Amino acid sequence: MKHGKKYAEVAKLVDRMKRYEVAEAIALIKKTSTAKFDETVEAHVRLGVDGKHADQQVRGAVVLPHGTGKQVRVLVFAKGDKLSEAEAAGADHVGGEELIPKIQNDGWFEFDVVVATPDMMGVVGRLGRVLGPKGLMPNPKAGTVTMDVAKAVEDIKAGKIEYRLDKTNIIHCPIGRNSFTEEQLTENLDTLMDALVKAKPAAAKGQYFKSVTIANTMGPGIKVSPLKYA
Repeated sequence: MKHGKKYAEVAKLVDRMKRYEVAEAIALIKKTSTAKFDETVEAHVRLGVDGKHADQQVRGAVVLPHGTGKQVRVLVFAKGDKLSEAEAAGADHVGGEELIPKIQNDGWFEFDVVVATPDMMGVVGRLGRVLGPKGLMPNPKAGTVTMDVAKAVEDIKAGKIEYRLDKTNIIHCPIGRNSFTEEQLTENLDTLMDALVKAKPAAAKGQYFKSVTIANTMGPGIKVSPLKYA
């Protein structure tokens, strides 16, 4: 992948061989933004597990204390009183079976997270083929299949993010924006890492955090020493 002059300039600031202390890495991330927009700061954590085994899966959700800096649109599948509860909590869209053709046939995807009550999962399950590949299927582990739709919506709006292993056993998560203060980014990263420590599978053996890298959307990766979290 070919990068421009700005990227080449900021890349010189990063020692590719070094694992930076968290404070150093966060200070550096503020200097490696090259885009004209407020870039997302992402964390990429390689874990010493094998996600092909069910007992080594790592998946869950955590509320970042300072949010992600992104406005998240929430769709809630529910019925009865739960619809008004979700609306009152700030859900952007609420509904039931009538939304299925809108999503399936019309390609309507004006939402970032889907929440559903357990009694609606039979209906939502029909959208598995379209929601699944986009990572939008509600899941009990992520807290998006629940009767407490109000709390789910409030948590998501407050900065709740979902984490899960990809095929290469890496977790990719946003931890804020480049405009955040160093303290805000540090607290968000610490919160994510603490959640991953708690989610460590009993079957995981050896070193759990293989590598931790943070980067702006368009910037170079900065390796972070995981010793603080080990």
